[in-house]
Amino acid sequence: SLKTTSSIMKGTSPRLLCAATQQKNTGQNLEEDQSQSQNEQKVEPSSAEKLLAEEKAKLEEQLKDVTDKYKRALADAENVRQRSQKLVEEAKLYGQWSFCKDLLEVADILEKATEKMQIQKVFKKHGLIRLDPVGAKFDPYEHEALFHTPVEGQEPGTIALVSKIGYKLHGRTLRPALVGVVKDA
Repeated sequence: SLKTTSSIMKGTSPRLLCAATQQKNTGQNLEEDQSQSQNEQKVEPSSAEKLLAEEKAKLEEQLKDVTDKYKRALADAENVRQRSQKLVEEAKLYGQWSFCKDLLEVADILEKATEKMQIQKVFKKHGLIRLDPVGAKFDPYEHEALFHTPVEGQEPGTIALVSKIGYKLHGRTLRPALVGVVKDA
């Protein structure tokens, strides 16, 4: 190969030599270009893998967000169900509130007219309890103070007089007892 190259060199002009060298170099460049393009193709899959990994991470994050929202929605629905159930139970228990309140006025009149306690038995049967707190400690949840008065022999803060009887329905004050409260002398 050296003989052919030297014989080619003797009989050829420097210009042809440059062209041959360029062709030879171009051949190598083509091989290098091919190997580079193969390397680039090898690089491209790794960048594609990176893109896929990023997409996967984004999708996993979206899935996590959607799952969290779904869990929150389920919890909210359960809370609404429980609140609704409680409201229904309270409606059943206290649905007769206005009826009982109206009936109290009639009970006051009937009680004055007759000394019989039959109506109180009916009230008790349906969860309506009478509040007649003379001598009891004043409780703002069950009593309404109309006035304060000094009374000898009674402790301040106790009820000295009941102006109007109060009532509770299933433990909740329906009408507070109207009372006079003992104060310091």
